Amino acid sequence: ETLVEIGRDLPVVFPMHPRTRKKIADFGLSTEGLRILEPLGYLEFLGLQKSAAVVVTDSGGIQEETTYLRIPCITVRANTERPITVTEGSNVLVGQDSLRLREELTRVLEGKWKPRRIPELWDGKAGERTADAVLQR
Repeated sequence: ETLVEIGRDLPVVFPMHPRTRKKIADFGLSTEGLRILEPLGYLEFLGLQKSAAVVVTDSGGIQEETTYLRIPCITVRANTERPITVTEGSNVLVGQDSLRLREELTRVLEGKWKPRRIPELWDGKAGERTADAVLQR
């Protein structure tokens, strides 16, 4: 319901998993005004995120990707297994609170989003550091 409401003011693109599509139908929820896509491959989805003004998710992996891309991320969970995305990155947890989700979206759209940075060592060189560590031993 919140995404449909947001979709009245902002284009909402939703690559939807078939299970999610079924649950939405089972609960009789509307997707009016949302641009529903079939699930995307990794690179296509990453490109979509990179072009987004903001990403709303419940996925830990997406929290990491948006932090690296410096795209505001609003996570509809009460906790995360990737806390660095909240403390240093672009992620905010709103739980299931639709009012809080709307507030955070407003912050993004008004340019008042929290300062963010890519965490130290998220430079794409982990493989090189690992290889160097193995060679040193």
